[in-house]
This record gives sequence, structure tokens and C-alpha cells, in this order.
Amino acid sequence: MITNTINNELFVGIDGGGTKCKAIIVNSANEILGTGIAGPGNPLHGFTQAINSIEQSAQLALNDAGLNETPLSYLVAGVGLAGVNLPSLHKQMMHWKSPFKTMYLTTDLLIACMGAHQGDDGAVIIAGTGSCGFSYVKGQSFMIGGHGFPHGDKGSGAWIGFTACQNVLLSLDKLMPNNMLTECVLKYLSVNDAMELVEIIANKPAAFFAQLAGCVFQSAAANDDIAISILKESGAYLSDIARRLLAKKSPRLSFIGGLSSVMTPWLDKDIQGVLSAPLSSPEMGSVLYAKQQQVNYSSQEL
Repeated sequence: MITNTINNELFVGIDGGGTKCKAIIVNSANEILGTGIAGPGNPLHGFTQAINSIEQSAQLALNDAGLNETPLSYLVAGVGLAGVNLPSLHKQMMHWKSPFKTMYLTTDLLIACMGAHQGDDGAVIIAGTGSCGFSYVKGQSFMIGGHGFPHGDKGSGAWIGFTACQNVLLSLDKLMPNNMLTECVLKYLSVNDAMELVEIIANKPAAFFAQLAGCVFQSAAANDDIAISILKESGAYLSDIARRLLAKKSPRLSFIGGLSSVMTPWLDKDIQGVLSAPLSSPEMGSVLYAKQQQVNYSSQEL
């Protein structure tokens, strides 16, 4: 557990992902004063969009806290972003002249793990727009997956939606029987045939395909064989990630992300049985990370 030695400061915790950027305003006692949500915060999909979302979400959180007149320069920021595990993007973000008093940058994976286990050692499976596994044990981090869409992120919302489109096209080409998933996707996108479908999905980002994941879960609930097979494959992949994390002797394992609740039943039974509920949010993990870094820097100066 991280001991708080920072007094009379306001912190902003940022969690920037491929679909949205979430922020919380927290005082020195770790009390959440306000929250804000803006657009995508992954610099891999646009640096300008990411920094705009960071600033906007922080300002919205200040407004929600009733601190409209408080400038961003008053805040100590913990910023966890998807994509900054790539050295080039980390360097780009570190060169950004942020509006905050101080900015401590790290990956969305580390802040998710710190939040889930309240700063203690542990591991997380993450399934939202993307997917990944991450553990932090005895000062050592370990990452598996998280290679990005469309070449990676299996089991994620984007992968599920993309795979659904592939199967719909096979169905429309009469290479597999017509099914409920096909009807659901066509209705959701308001298209009638393969040509219209290809036109609307061409070159779309991960967030677009993640929206289609709902069609898969809806169809699976109605016993559609294709939808069920997609979710079984997703669950098997995420279960394999979990086993790799547990092999690192992680004392706790949590399943987090926008799909965690609906994907949990599709995990292997042995993995379902060892999951622990996350203790707090990734945004709070960002705050814990910032406070940890402040303590470390203070110690180095002594």
C-alpha cells in the first residue's frame, strides 16, 4: 500500500484509452471530488486528439468538483495512456508541454493494475476496446498481448466486432448459413448487402468495431452458433493470458475493462474461480502512481 505523505494538493488521475479518456480530481486524502470523460486518449490513434482529450477530461472533472476557477496548472497529474508502451509515443508524450503543475506518465496497464490492487502487487486481464494482460510483482512488470488492433488485441471488443463482420460477409456470400448475428449486424449498421457493409466498415478504427461487440453478445444470448463460437474463442484466449499472469506468482488477479462483466462467464471455469474484484479504478491507479512518484523523487532529493 502506498502511504500518502502529500498534503494540501489536488491530483488529477487520467486513464486514456482507445475509446475514451477518463479523469478524476482527488484530494490528499484520496477522496474523489469530481469526474470527467472526453474522447479517445490513445496517442497511437492521434497525438493531438489524445492531448486534447486529456485536457478536456481534466477540465470536466474540475467543473464536476465545483472547481471551475481552478487552473489545470494547480494539479499534479498521474497520466496512464494506452500506446505509450511504445518508446516513440512515450517520447512524444514526454515532450508535450502539459498544462499541469507536474505530470507523471506511465502506461494504462500499470495504472489499471495499481488501481485494481490499491497499489499492492497483483495482475489484471483487461478487455475493452483492446485487450492485454499485465502483472506487477516485487517491482517487476510483465505484459502479454496488447499488440494493437487489428493485428492483436484478441478477445477485445474491437476483435469481437471485427470477427463478427468477417463472419457476416461469409454468410452474405452464402459460404455459411444465414444466422442471427448477420441480421443483427446488418440492422445495427443499416446496410442490406455485402457491398454496403464493406463500404461502411472499410478503414474504420478499433472503437468502431468495438461498438459491434454488442451484436455478438446479443446473438449469443439467443443461442446463435457463430456468436457463441466467437465468444468461446475470446474466452479461451483471455484464460490463457490469465494463466501466464498467475505463473508470475501474482497474489491477486482481477478482470477489468468495459467487457469484463459480460466476458467473465466465457472464461474457463478455473480462471473464473480465482478472480478478485478490483479495489479501485484505473483513474485512481493514476493518482496512486503520481503520489508514489512524488515520494520517490522527494526521497532522492534528501
